[in-house]
Amino acid sequence: MKVALFATCLVDTMTPTVAHATAALLQRLGQEVVVPPTQACCGQMHVNTGYRREAVSIVANHVRAFAGAEVIVAPSGSCVASIHHQQAAVARRAGDEALAQAAEELADRTYELSQFLVDVLGVTDVGAYYPHRVTYHPTCHSLRLLRVGDAPLQLLRAVRGLELVELPGAEQCCGFGGTFAVKNADTSTAMLTDKMANVLSTHAEVCTAGDASCLMHIGGGLSRLRAGTRTVHLAEILASTEEAVTPDQRTEPAVTA
Repeated sequence: MKVALFATCLVDTMTPTVAHATAALLQRLGQEVVVPPTQACCGQMHVNTGYRREAVSIVANHVRAFAGAEVIVAPSGSCVASIHHQQAAVARRAGDEALAQAAEELADRTYELSQFLVDVLGVTDVGAYYPHRVTYHPTCHSLRLLRVGDAPLQLLRAVRGLELVELPGAEQCCGFGGTFAVKNADTSTAMLTDKMANVLSTHAEVCTAGDASCLMHIGGGLSRLRAGTRTVHLAEILASTEEAVTPDQRTEPAVTA
């Protein structure tokens, strides 16, 4: 299958290793990965902050960038939720029905990484090896909007060497919420404090999730505590193998016009 990778603007800017891990994992599973070069933001942060009119051109760019793609995969429940639940509504509100329909058609072919692996490819054991004690935080959008269910947990349970420990209060928000963390810093910090306490109670070496944004928030808090627990994206765990891969063995996804 030819998979178009939607890296997302936050991953591209802040944690590009997550995009590389996603591409490497999909290639290892026999998928052809391409990276449309004109991709940018999905428009979520604009919509969530009230800039719906300004988001129309961003949605249009996203639709153009991935037009004709057989399937689109992103390492972000948050951005995929926006593609499914916001893009067409933004276009329709602006009176652009053609764009709304194109956005809906594109959303039907767009998947969060764990959804694609479990629900489309039918794979739970991706051949990963990760000898660490890990706890999983189900991010709000993946949990409540995308309803990915236990797909990430199925994948983690199949990773060799990984000890998966249940996170208390797992379904509670970590307090990030995009600009919410900036505009409501005190509330966000209080929510983060609760989340960190639950993470640390597991004595896990690693807290993982399917969204780099939430992991950035949790990881920032944990680093300030110097607790020794770090955050690692689900894609990076699933891409890990026991065999060392030398640079000349790596393959890069194709960049297509």
